[in-house]
Amino acid sequence: MSQPNLLVIMADQLAAPALPCYGPSVVKAPHLHRLAAEGFLFRNAYCNSPLCAPSRASMISGRLPSRIGAYDNASPFASSVATIAHGLRARGYWTCLAGKMHFVGPDQLHGFEDRLTPDIYPADFGWTPDWDHPEERIDWWYHNMLSVKEAGIAAATNQLDFDDEVGFHALRFLKDYRRAADPRPFFLVVSFTHPHDPYATREAYWRRYDDTPIPPPRVGPLPPERMDPHSRRLRRVAAMDEAAITADDVRRARRAYFASISYLDDRIGELMATLADFGLADDTVTLFTSDHGDLLGERGLWYKMCFFEWAVRIPLIVHAPGRLAPRRVATLASLLDLMPTLLELGQPGPETSPPALGLDGTSLVSLLEGADEQRERTVLGEYLAEGALAPILMIRRGPHKFVWSAPDPPLLFDLEADPDELTNLAAAPEHARQVAALTAEVHERWDPDALLRAVLESQRARRLTFQALAQGRRTVWDYQPSLHARHYVTGATDLNDLERRRRFPPPPE
Repeated sequence: MSQPNLLVIMADQLAAPALPCYGPSVVKAPHLHRLAAEGFLFRNAYCNSPLCAPSRASMISGRLPSRIGAYDNASPFASSVATIAHGLRARGYWTCLAGKMHFVGPDQLHGFEDRLTPDIYPADFGWTPDWDHPEERIDWWYHNMLSVKEAGIAAATNQLDFDDEVGFHALRFLKDYRRAADPRPFFLVVSFTHPHDPYATREAYWRRYDDTPIPPPRVGPLPPERMDPHSRRLRRVAAMDEAAITADDVRRARRAYFASISYLDDRIGELMATLADFGLADDTVTLFTSDHGDLLGERGLWYKMCFFEWAVRIPLIVHAPGRLAPRRVATLASLLDLMPTLLELGQPGPETSPPALGLDGTSLVSLLEGADEQRERTVLGEYLAEGALAPILMIRRGPHKFVWSAPDPPLLFDLEADPDELTNLAAAPEHARQVAALTAEVHERWDPDALLRAVLESQRARRLTFQALAQGRRTVWDYQPSLHARHYVTGATDLNDLERRRRFPPPPE
């Protein structure tokens, strides 16, 4: 297979169970439906941390958050960590990012040659959790219930403004790439922030669901005695008990979330149409995914930050008609697998193999090319941010999901028999041996005590650093894209030459 162009389209907080290609759903997303029908769909794909920045850092590096210090939404992402962009750029790719990646720290490129937009969230240490004072809410940035109570129609929001800009610049990159006839293949990441809360959408998308009954959550609110300790902590962290959430609030929030997926779907349709219009479709592999899901009222919980299915199961679709046959597989996969997969797809020849980087993921290319996956795969997860008292660790293998944290009783679910995760098998005597084996595996894969110390040390240092840097003259790390007038007519431009070069297809001589 020759080096294809690689287009990664990333959603934010998009739960796989919300999409029609993953099961019964009222969501209207015809472009995603087409990608799934024509592409290779992983039915059981997971993020490795149910929070934006650590999930994205692990995805783009192929390494677990704990291995690169990407614990939470204010953890620095070190420049020394090799990324997909570094690997593909070394293989001759033009690497470009449009949209959100939530890089924290002064390096805002991490191997991307071009970055077309700013980010939507801060690059500093302000959003550092405080495990030294776990009972305290940090009100100025913690989640609350305003996104649910204020769900509905909006002509403009921070998220809409951002994604409009992301979509525009991504389309222009594809058009400019084709017109420039650059000999390099491209690696373009287009990372939207929808359908992330706040749950607000333009009227046109809201109206698409006028005649659509909005289904309630599969599992309603649970009484406190039926909640695991971390779920109870999440209710406090996101102030879920400080607002009276009505059935109408839930219905409006879910409708706005579904409508936001439809907005995202239109942006995806524009990207795919531009690939076709500019003759790039046959040479491009498109991968669609999300950084994590959204509980969306399931169990009475919202947002993410835990290991229940709606928070961690994500879409993963690879679309390359003519290169990859359409297929749906139950094989477990995770965002850690993207780096080795994309590096293998982008290698310039069979004699070249991805470097030995100590990645935690494994390539999915043989599976994409038709091989049967024989060995049992394991997905690992970590949550090291607000609401936790200590590292929360997940092992997902076969039908089972095991969640362990030192302060809490373990959780064990059989997802085939209990897809809604209502029956914790960990306390059942007949599962004692399995729980003991999985607990031993947790301690083999991680050193929970050492990881707890590392997280606390990092949090304390970052809180001090943030307070210090806020004094006196403040230098921000947020990325500021450089806008060039080269796309349009300037005083030194031959008008006829520019208009000929900017037209596609080019006019006859």
